[in-house]
Amino acid sequence: MLGLTAIGSMVVALDTLVVAAALTTIRQDLGASIEQLEWTVNAYALTFAVLMLSAAALGDRWGRRRTFAGGLALFTFASIACALAPSVPWLIGARALQGVGAAVVMPLSMSLLGAAFPPERRGWAIGVFSSLTGLAVLGGPMIGGAVTEGLAWQWIFWINVPIGVLAVPLVLRRIPESRGAVRRLDPVGAVLATLAVLGVVWGVVRGEPSGWTSVEVVGSLVAGALLLVAFLAWESRSDQPMVPLTFFRNHTFSAGNAAGFLLSAALLGAVFFLNQYLQVELGSGPLKAGLQLLPWTATLFVVAPIAGRLVDRYGERPLVVVGLLLQGAGMLWIALAIHADTRYAALVVPLMVAGCGVSMALPATQSAGVGSVPRESVGTASGVYAMLRQLGGVAGVAVAAAVFAGAGGYASFGAGITRAMVVCGVLSLAGALTGLGITARRKVEVRV
Repeated sequence: MLGLTAIGSMVVALDTLVVAAALTTIRQDLGASIEQLEWTVNAYALTFAVLMLSAAALGDRWGRRRTFAGGLALFTFASIACALAPSVPWLIGARALQGVGAAVVMPLSMSLLGAAFPPERRGWAIGVFSSLTGLAVLGGPMIGGAVTEGLAWQWIFWINVPIGVLAVPLVLRRIPESRGAVRRLDPVGAVLATLAVLGVVWGVVRGEPSGWTSVEVVGSLVAGALLLVAFLAWESRSDQPMVPLTFFRNHTFSAGNAAGFLLSAALLGAVFFLNQYLQVELGSGPLKAGLQLLPWTATLFVVAPIAGRLVDRYGERPLVVVGLLLQGAGMLWIALAIHADTRYAALVVPLMVAGCGVSMALPATQSAGVGSVPRESVGTASGVYAMLRQLGGVAGVAVAAAVFAGAGGYASFGAGITRAMVVCGVLSLAGALTGLGITARRKVEVRV
């Protein structure tokens, strides 16, 4: 159970940032602008985010194993479409379809895992699961760099195909079927949420090229905000809402999800630019740039599983707060270290600090977001948590890119990435503050 759900989670998490290593190559090969590069990343994350809750509800209704396998199959097909993309618009569209498959896989892998393990062992299982998932996210640039440099950028998508072909029949054979409480689907809520997020993100992405006071940008932001209000109003009146707003009366659930949102915003915003910085400013190739991020990613091997056990013993709050403080400190340190004569050695220690921070906070935010609700609600809660984390990534890339573009973009890369990393550091510190809202719990003895 743990192995197969982790494999599904890893392939969809890998594609969150595997493209980061290839962004410079895609920009040169297909003539993509910074805005198009943003959408190459955000098209995947956006459909991934807004369809998760509907996918979780379908899994509870149709069977989590069956739906999980279908999501893996769709993700595999979309990966083929990405690999065959002859232009940026095609690639963006195929990435959006990939996100649909990922929206099915991720919440159902968490639901299957949460339903299989009792509460006293759930923190350990989530720690292992999160470490593998987080490793796929942060290892994406290294794997993408190796494939891009050794073969071609299209192969970062081809590598998903044999994994999917092998995993689907194993899932159908080895994972027992499970279902949750059957809930009526909420298509109105799904449409309102999708349009609200699209409106806000479109406004942020288009702010610099179109002007922040332009009709397009102001109209998009206002429309997104109004649609968000309409979504909340609809959900509060629905007898079976897509997002049960009553969950947010639980302080631990609310704070854990807010911290997860801000953690992902800072993390994905930083990875989006750091890999490009290593290639554009320091002259590294895609593979070397991926390897240079290892001080960041390697901490997940050691820290995240330990953090999962510490969550069981001491609760989520200390891990979330300390972890996000460390991530924020590392990112602000990187911002201070970047200047005209920066050498890679100056980035190693702050990368390790940031890596230790995210490795501590990731399993703790997930445990707070999913483990604070009754067991029968784990499927819905995992969908909400995963959705907000993906939306955090979309927001982080959009905001960091807007700041980067405002500083001169690729014409002034050093100044732009410095400001972008400051934004990511501030987002991390804000996440640490929200983590204080998680309810402390007493120590419990953990069975090893």
